[in-house]
Amino acid sequence: MEGRESSLFELNNFDSIKIGLASPEKIRQWSKGEVKKPETINYRTLKPEKEGLFCEKIFGPTKDWECHCGKYKRVRYKGVVCDRCGVEVTKAKVRRERMGHIELAAPVSHIWYFKGIPSRMGLMLDMSPRSLERVLYFASYIVVDPGDTPLSQKQLLTEAEYREAQDKYGNKFLALMGAEAIKQLLERIDLDKEAKDLRMQLRDATGQKRIRIIRRLEVVEAFRKSGNKPEWMILDVIPVIPPDLRPMVQLDGGRFATSDLNDLYRRVINRNNRLKRLLDLGAPDIIVRNEKRMLQEAVDALIDNGRRGRPVTGPGNRPLKSLSDMLKGKQGRFRQNLLGKRVDYSGRSVIVVGPELSFYQCGLPKKMALELFKPFVMKELVAEGYAHNIKSAKRMVERVKPVVWDVLDTVIKDHPVLLNRAPTLHRLGIQAFEPVLVEGKAIKLHPLVCTAYNADFDGDQMAVHVPLSTEAQAEARLLMLSVNNILALKDGKPITTPTQDMVLGSYYLTVEGDGEKGEGKIFKDYEEMLLAYYNDEVEIHAKVRIRRRLDENDNGKLVESTVGRFIFNEHIPQDLGFVDRSKDKYSLEIDTLVDKGMLGKIIERCYRKHGNTVTATVLDHIKEVGYHYSTIGAITVSMGDVIVPDKKEELISKAETEVDKFEKSYRRGLISDEERYERVIEIWNETTEKLTEELMGGLDRLNNIYIMAHSGARGSKNQIRQLAGMRGLMANASGKTVEIPIKANFREGLSVLEFFISTHGSRKGLADTALRTADSGYLTRRLVDVSQDVIVREEDCGTDQYIVAKDFKDGKEIIEELRDRIIGRYPFEDVIDPETEEVLAKKDELITEDMADQIKEAGIKEVKVRSVLGCKAHYGVCAKCYGRNLANGQKVNVGEAVGTIAAQSIGEPGTQLTMRTFHTGGVAGADITQGLPRVEELFEARKPKGLAVITEISGEVSINETKKKKEVVVTAKDGESKSYGITYGSRLKVRNGDFVEAGDEITEGSVNPHDILKIKGVHGVQDYLVKEVQRVYRLQGVDIDDKHIEIIVRQMLSKVKIEDSGDTDLLPGSLVNINDFEYTNAQIESEGGKPAVGRRALLGITKASLATDSFLSAASFQETTRVLTEAAIKGKEDNLLGLKENVIIGKLIPAGTGMRRYRDVEVSPNIEEIDEKLIENVVDSEKN
Repeated sequence: MEGRESSLFELNNFDSIKIGLASPEKIRQWSKGEVKKPETINYRTLKPEKEGLFCEKIFGPTKDWECHCGKYKRVRYKGVVCDRCGVEVTKAKVRRERMGHIELAAPVSHIWYFKGIPSRMGLMLDMSPRSLERVLYFASYIVVDPGDTPLSQKQLLTEAEYREAQDKYGNKFLALMGAEAIKQLLERIDLDKEAKDLRMQLRDATGQKRIRIIRRLEVVEAFRKSGNKPEWMILDVIPVIPPDLRPMVQLDGGRFATSDLNDLYRRVINRNNRLKRLLDLGAPDIIVRNEKRMLQEAVDALIDNGRRGRPVTGPGNRPLKSLSDMLKGKQGRFRQNLLGKRVDYSGRSVIVVGPELSFYQCGLPKKMALELFKPFVMKELVAEGYAHNIKSAKRMVERVKPVVWDVLDTVIKDHPVLLNRAPTLHRLGIQAFEPVLVEGKAIKLHPLVCTAYNADFDGDQMAVHVPLSTEAQAEARLLMLSVNNILALKDGKPITTPTQDMVLGSYYLTVEGDGEKGEGKIFKDYEEMLLAYYNDEVEIHAKVRIRRRLDENDNGKLVESTVGRFIFNEHIPQDLGFVDRSKDKYSLEIDTLVDKGMLGKIIERCYRKHGNTVTATVLDHIKEVGYHYSTIGAITVSMGDVIVPDKKEELISKAETEVDKFEKSYRRGLISDEERYERVIEIWNETTEKLTEELMGGLDRLNNIYIMAHSGARGSKNQIRQLAGMRGLMANASGKTVEIPIKANFREGLSVLEFFISTHGSRKGLADTALRTADSGYLTRRLVDVSQDVIVREEDCGTDQYIVAKDFKDGKEIIEELRDRIIGRYPFEDVIDPETEEVLAKKDELITEDMADQIKEAGIKEVKVRSVLGCKAHYGVCAKCYGRNLANGQKVNVGEAVGTIAAQSIGEPGTQLTMRTFHTGGVAGADITQGLPRVEELFEARKPKGLAVITEISGEVSINETKKKKEVVVTAKDGESKSYGITYGSRLKVRNGDFVEAGDEITEGSVNPHDILKIKGVHGVQDYLVKEVQRVYRLQGVDIDDKHIEIIVRQMLSKVKIEDSGDTDLLPGSLVNINDFEYTNAQIESEGGKPAVGRRALLGITKASLATDSFLSAASFQETTRVLTEAAIKGKEDNLLGLKENVIIGKLIPAGTGMRRYRDVEVSPNIEEIDEKLIENVVDSEKN
């Protein structure tokens, strides 16, 4: 890699990283000396051996400012090279950056370029990898220069054939074996001539031959353009990485633990030295050849152990970790150390509930806080004069002097901390809170943020992190504080809605009672009513009347409601729009029974109307009221609440009689087993349903269990059915329903058989959950990788493309309404009411909820809106095409990392999707994949299971049936017709005489997205993918905004496959970014040349991630060695546009304030220059 010129180059002063092949000269230039001996350290003195793998002369001193022999010690000799031992006096950390090298006695090939798929060396020489291997490992000779003999160049000769040719032609030809032969052949290649020849051959080549030529051309062009030379794929010199990156440490028992690389390097040095000695002695050819082969194998093992043949093993038959293994996989350098690092100033502990906290607070254990804020406390101790210097301050903290606690209190004030719960599925998994010191060792968490973290208090643990710099603190306070994260990212709905006890309390509080104590009383104001309630004059559910006034001078009006509802409304803003205030000024805003859904609506409206600060106080109010009254309500569950309906026996015996009837019909052979089975299932399902209705109807409205389920606090109709009705039918392990129902419920208890039947389903449920979590995590990882470089990079791209938003339908059923699809987007053109011709939404304003309602009321069925699918921004997307930022309901800012947000929003609910494939009673072709596997199938653009037949032309359908199969013929208006054979058992979706559009399904099943791309084009496939993903999520009751899915689909369709290169440099068959393709073509056309022809390619997310322009991002994702091999040959340059690339090299990510446009902003030290108004604004916003 370039950029090693100075070891401490400025972190931020480079814009790109380039990778390439290193020439032998370059390797020698990097090196500080040659490693000649395999020795590591002397076992007696424990000092590095001279000229060995840890030599201090080459790599630098092991101790700071001290040479090997001890002649020069201390920093004053800095830079002196000792005249006795030759070691430079400097810091020991140079041993992490100084490299050495090994001069090889014979050239060897680099296994990445010879063995990778496709073999780059093989393509350069136009040889098969097999013959290449024979030459490299000394099994055959290869003719390097045939001279004037009839032999041809690159012809392989066996030992016998070589002898024969030598006898025949003497020294007129040159044939060699091993890497030297290949090196000479590579040196002789004239790249320009080769490229020209290949382009000529390409013109009339077809089939396999064409593919091979394109492949070769790609490699030749890569070498030609990058300035890499083909012969550099053969190594004459091997670099030795710095010793501190392959350390050797002494263990307690006096033994040594060493990195595997040292063993691999030792083998190479040993074999190399032996080969040198053999060459000096003039040993027979066969011995030298064997030694050269062993050297080649040793270097192979060092670079990529196990790639060819059996891996070299260490003690206990464990394969040694080579250089490639150090980079690959979850434990490799990329994913383990570069993308995720361990951080200081962090701690973890168990969480407990903290209902007394405010919304923006968390409880931090005192001891933990002291340790986390140690440096701050020490500084403050010195500043306040409690300690004279840092050392004594440190001692005070360690001995926990009482004064330390007071200082900790001041330090902790206004210093937010970050709380994180693993797994962090979306960005709400890390939020900032203001710490409050608590006794004990557990972190206290506010109950309302549990939903976002998906936390409960059954032993969950959380991690705490301290933002250190002022910038980090500001970011935590402004962007990450829990108050600023009330809305969920996936659909823009509040995520902090009250749950469980709080819902139960609110419900109990707002229940209406009849004939309660104190009913009909009239109070002069709210306080008087409270007094009466506290003195037991009125019951909480009693209907009373209170005079409500708007202000001091207002005479007010008597309003009737229950005591509980007056209490509930006390801290809720009275202008949320539940009551039309233009007609009714005095009524209570919330005068209904409040259940979970209602609470959600209150929070959402409050947020839209008053912003997050007011919403936070309202939430805290609902939390306090909820907990208080759920305690007072004393709602509990007892056996007495589980009331079994009287009709149960009757219903069950009726069902049994019917089942018997079908059994008899089956035995008489009147119906098939299949039909009998389906009828039995149907009967029991109906019975269960009827029983449930009986049961729910029979429960009292104040029955504890009913209250819990109905309010949405806990439990569901389904669970009440199992408690007091009957458990019903169960599925077996394969997902098929067992026809014996469980007639008992949990109150009566199950019989042994019933218990056994229900174990299948339960076990499958648990296994599914475990699998689902892993699959969902992997899906999220791929989604993040494909979309991580999608950042809002400009305000408006000025595109001329749009999408037509309309209701999403699944057959007759609407999956997602037009209203939901257009909220938070920009219209492409003014939306006009067809009747009144008034403008409902202007072109350049965001469509709000109210506008969307108006559009819906006006009966408009389709709206043209801007979408990221049509965004023309060269990198990332523009703010206008993206629309509203769902996290705060405002227009999205430039610099928002919308790609990552999209990936998290799709991945996070992934765990809630089911895994199972639904079986439709064994009908062929109707097994439709659902749930997570379906989402994966769509995003990977795979050919689906249960493929539907689709028509390629529009026209009228006619169906011809023969005994064996059906045939569907589609005839277009111009007389063209196409026929489709339908396999037996597939269900048809069309009837005779139907009119179908191109791309419509003829049979039931899923469609192959690649077919849609061919038939309906890009818009068709975009629409299909968004719709299908939405369908899976909506069926599971998960709402996700379209724009998240659109971003992923945009990335899947971002490439063009070149079919004809025209006059451009683009190679046929290669994948090019659509923007680059259009740009190149525009340039060529302006010069009067012939543009390239290509067609849009649909790539799965894994493929699309690997096809990204950034090699760092691709290498850290999957197939690390393959990506790096290709990048090195092409001499790729990474412009560091995405997030991952910048994290890897330790720069700020180019999102938010890390973007180039903000990066050079400097804080002016001259305070007078700053506008006074600005300061006032900042102060005001802080107060609010």
